[in-house]
Amino acid sequence: MTGQTIEIAAEDGKSFSAYLATPKQGKGPGLILLQEIFGINGFMKETADRFAEEGYVVVVPDLFWRMAPGTVLGYGEADFARALELNEALDLGKAVEDVGATIKALRALPQQIGKVGAVGYCLGGKLAMLAAAATDIDCAVSYYGVGLEAFLNEVPQIRCPMAFHFAENDALSPPSVRDTVIAALSENPLIEHYVYAGCDHAFATPEREHYNKPASIMAYSRTIAMLRKVLGPVYDLNTLWELHCYHEFDSRDVDAIMPTMIEAPYVNHIPTMTGGVGHDELKRFYKYHFVHANPADTRFIPISRTIGADRVVDEFIFCATHDREIDWMLPGIEPTGKYIEVAMLAVICFRGDKLYNEHIYWDQATVLVQIGLLDPTGLPVVGIEASRKLIDERLPSNTLMRNWSSSEGKPI
Repeated sequence: MTGQTIEIAAEDGKSFSAYLATPKQGKGPGLILLQEIFGINGFMKETADRFAEEGYVVVVPDLFWRMAPGTVLGYGEADFARALELNEALDLGKAVEDVGATIKALRALPQQIGKVGAVGYCLGGKLAMLAAAATDIDCAVSYYGVGLEAFLNEVPQIRCPMAFHFAENDALSPPSVRDTVIAALSENPLIEHYVYAGCDHAFATPEREHYNKPASIMAYSRTIAMLRKVLGPVYDLNTLWELHCYHEFDSRDVDAIMPTMIEAPYVNHIPTMTGGVGHDELKRFYKYHFVHANPADTRFIPISRTIGADRVVDEFIFCATHDREIDWMLPGIEPTGKYIEVAMLAVICFRGDKLYNEHIYWDQATVLVQIGLLDPTGLPVVGIEASRKLIDERLPSNTLMRNWSSSEGKPI
């Protein structure tokens, strides 16, 4: 953990503790992280640190301080029972007051600049909604808030952009209840909502039974999109990606590549599962198996680039002559001297102003056909034609479909 404990003045003259995580830049927009029913435990601190990496000054207030200050609970049976007791005894009105006091304290911090948002999980998801209706918060995000149906009269009072994440199979918010809540939320144009198929409550908490990594990633990306839009900070992802690529393919300087990434990044070339996880493994991969292992005539034909709040999606054609063993693309295959063109898609995720991960996709069959290791006869695969058609859509379609001619002349 990289944060520290601070004290926040409550409305009644008392004070309560909070966890503060600050971005490496030293300053940034404010973000209040609202706890589950388990207090400020490891998950909450790790999440605060992650949002700090995104550029936010994050405060996690101790919302149980009036009953059991400093509560830190895990997810075992005994801790879960204690968490339910505390949740049942919590005075929601006072808790919203404490959120308001946290907003005031956060805005007074010298590190905080600009606007302030809130993100809450479970109990915190409900409090995020109540705070959005009762305070001057600038935006809010609710993860699987429990008991929202009792506060639907508050929905029209929400005057800031807000996002809600629901789990399809959440036993604490069954379909009939969820549908009622979503119907009410849909009446407010400032609110967006998402339902995650096949997921249960707490799908975003890695240590919980129902953690669902794909859904968690999707929800996090949508959360960041909301925060970036309202709070900032907005990073020039295009320039950051261009700099990373420059050091990969032009300067070929591994020591310059790594600082463009977070401390523990990863890269995965999907068809061959090459790359690396973590700084040391990835640097080893770059240094000995990628940066200096690309053919001399390597070049790229850009097709499209889509830039989102936290990621870049790059569509391009990789062109090269197989003049050496290309460890990351054709591991174990001796040079054939054949020319290759293959369409690729790169999905690059950022955390703040650093690359977090890269997922690179291509059709390995088209590569194997082009170097003569795969005979396409009788198989639904092609070679260089695939990349050529990406550039020129007028080239024939459906040439592999033996039944294509059977529909000719039929009514459409």
